[in-house]
Amino acid sequence: MTPLGSADIDWLAALLREAGTTQIMPLFRNLGEGAVQEKTSAADLVTEADVAAERMITAALLERFPGSLVIGEEAVSDNPALLDGWSKTDRRVFVVDPIDGTFNFASGVASFGVMLAVVEAGETVAGIIHDPVGHDWIMAEKGAGAVLRRLDGRESALRVAAPVGSIGAMIGATSWQYMPEPERSTVARNQALCLGGGGYRCAAQEYRLLAGGHINFTLYNKLMPWDHLAGALITEEAGGHVRRFDGGPYTPAHLDGGLLAATDPDSWAIVREALWRT
Repeated sequence: MTPLGSADIDWLAALLREAGTTQIMPLFRNLGEGAVQEKTSAADLVTEADVAAERMITAALLERFPGSLVIGEEAVSDNPALLDGWSKTDRRVFVVDPIDGTFNFASGVASFGVMLAVVEAGETVAGIIHDPVGHDWIMAEKGAGAVLRRLDGRESALRVAAPVGSIGAMIGATSWQYMPEPERSTVARNQALCLGGGGYRCAAQEYRLLAGGHINFTLYNKLMPWDHLAGALITEEAGGHVRRFDGGPYTPAHLDGGLLAATDPDSWAIVREALWRT
């Protein structure tokens, strides 16, 4: 396959903005009756905007990159078999989360994002997260660093925060909701050891905080590829350290094992020990 060029990355970024402008923002705080549905629980929602945005993004990707594969959150919700062996294909794969933070979006809270990762030969080679409210992007290509791109085209490098050396000096976003007991209660309790914490219910915004140097770690138990591939690459390209809970690398093939992203390996180890302390 022909490698992605800078024009392709620019096109992908513009596509996410178009989806935000035409499919998502017109429905923000404007969802009609029946426009929000539960998937697995009252905290796991889908809206008309999710479906419309993913449909638009998918059609545009397949038109520009014929022969590629698109793995979208809502498509997989309808047909889970789409995830079978997808990371082993020799086709270019685009992994799409049309609205990350749907609960916030449906609640009228301006903390959500549009996420896209590009996977080739089982490896994430590009990641883009667009903020439809702020009209900007965080993005990275493997080996090229991570940047914040503003609507006027200005870019600034993203860099994780400097290590602070102790859990008591760290701020983190800890998503313990999908953990089994007793691990769930242990991690939730030990958040109190941190300087500060909280969850935005939106990985798109939490990865932005981490890659931009504003928090020290993020933690997730549920590993769906559309939630983490783009953010994990952006974090690593911003100098961060991303591993599964067992210390192993995170790849597109992983659907379990948890994910802990921190500013550096030593901070990762400090968080891993402290939050699971019994």
